[in-house]
Formats: sequence, C-alpha cells, structure tokens
Amino acid sequence: MNILSLALIVLGLSLFEIITSIDNAIINAEVLSGMGQKARRWFLLWGFAIAVFVVRGLLPFLIVMLANPGLTPWEVVTAVFSGDPHVAESIEKSSPLLLIGGGVFLIFLFFNWLFLEPKNFGLRSERFFHAQGAWFFAIVSVLLTIIVWFALQISSMLGFAAVVGSTAFFIIHGFRQFAEKQEEALLDTKNNMSDISKIAYLEVLDATFSIDGVIGAFAFTFFVPLILIGNGLGALVLRKLTVSNIERIKKYKYLKNGAMYSIFFLGGIMILDSFGFHIPHWLSPLITFGTVGYFFHKSRIDLVKVSESLAKKSS
Repeated sequence: MNILSLALIVLGLSLFEIITSIDNAIINAEVLSGMGQKARRWFLLWGFAIAVFVVRGLLPFLIVMLANPGLTPWEVVTAVFSGDPHVAESIEKSSPLLLIGGGVFLIFLFFNWLFLEPKNFGLRSERFFHAQGAWFFAIVSVLLTIIVWFALQISSMLGFAAVVGSTAFFIIHGFRQFAEKQEEALLDTKNNMSDISKIAYLEVLDATFSIDGVIGAFAFTFFVPLILIGNGLGALVLRKLTVSNIERIKKYKYLKNGAMYSIFFLGGIMILDSFGFHIPHWLSPLITFGTVGYFFHKSRIDLVKVSESLAKKSS
C-alpha cells in the first residue's frame, strides 16, 4: 500500500473510533463533573494511557490470538512487527474466522440499536423499525441461521466462528445493560461512591465500548500497528472532546446514527470478505467518511433550524 492508502486507513480508523465512542465520552464528562480536580487529572492522564495502551493496545493482539489458537502470544507479536512469513501465513488463513465473527457481532449491534435502543430518528424508516422492537430477536436469529448455513458449505470452523460472534454480542450486551443501570447510581449526586470507585467504573465502561471500535478496525486492515495508530489517535481526540467540547458535540444529535450505519456497513464488508469476496481496502474508510459526513450534515441542518426557531421566538 502507498502512503495515501495508509493515511486513508488511519484516518478512517480514527473517525470510526471517535464516533463509536461518543456515548462513552458523554458519560465520562458527566461523571467527571462530579469528581474532584485531582481525580479528574488522574483519569485524564492515566485513564487515557490505560484506554490506549492497555485496552486498545492489547485487544487487537488478543483477538488475533483467539483466531489463531495454534500460535503463542510471542509468535503473534513477532509476526505483527517483524513479518515472520510462517506465522503471517497462519494469520492470513485464519482471517475469515475473525472476519465472520466480527461481522456478525457488528451486524447484531446495529440491529439492536435499530429495533430496541432509544434514538433520534435520522431517517423515516428508523421510527418504523423501532416500533417493531419485538422482531429484533427473530431477525437476528434468522440472519444468523442463513450466515451459518452458507458458512458450513465452506468449513465447519467458519460456521462456528459466526456463532462465536453472536455469542460475544450477547455477552457484551449483557455487561452494557448492567453498566447502564450502574450509570444512574453513579450520576446521582446523593451517592456515596468514592472518586476511585467512579474511575474504576469508567475504565470498565471504556473497555466495553472499545470492543466495537477494535472489532470494526479489522474491516479496515489486518495490519495491527495501523489499528493501534488509528485507534490511538481516535482515543486521543475523544479524550480531548471529553474535556473541552462535549456539550457542543452533544448538539449534533444524529452522529450516533452515523456511527451505527457505519457499523452495519463494516459488518457487511467483513462477512462478505470472509466468504471470499474481494473488498478494496479503501472502501471501508470511504464508507465511514461518507456515512458520518451525511449524518453530521443532517445534524448541522437541524441545529440551524433550532437556532432560527429560537431567534423567531425571542424577537
């Protein structure tokens, strides 16, 4: 790949990391507002280091290792940074397993948002699907059955990887639902939680949110150093937004929609790639830029309308 392609992938990874973690940044900002200055500084410095170097740094390696149980952790690391042909070939052969598992995870994540989660309706169809929430489990069950059926025509392990992707979704989704309940207690001004407890909660929550970005990153590239750079830059920008501009970002109410449609498209790309369809490496970044750009523009139009409406009322 040339420099332009590498830059496009890194920028796409950074943007994807930012938009998939906006909710996390908002929660961080709200919790930090009720903490002491010392605890805030600690979280913004060491919390960032943990988020980038520990969570987002280790997750890509862990995912690659899980997809390649025959390789030792050291072999995976050396393959990533030194390009050992033998190990690199093993990782390449296992890539369909990772892609189909990750793709199923992302597709389920999208449909969960579309059918069940409260949202600002950016498209007319979203209101219709949200009203049919009871169909979520039927839709994803049928979809998984179809994917597994075609995967089994290729290999039993490919079908198993698709099931693992769905299992990972429901496990992580369960943790997030628990975290949402804990969030209410955390934001309660009457709670007696210490700043240390709040920081620990934020770190755990950040870990669950980072999984989406790391899994989606494999739709951009399998070159882990690029994933580390792109996700690290995205996490850095996000932490800056947490401190300074989170209230402004919250006004762009359709950014979450852009994130979820990006997740849907990237999940589809990963599944197609796992079945052997050749997907150009530049397609994932362009889809991410286009999708997020559309909903960002839609959010700006809505902000202008709100401002004009307020101006008329005050005049």
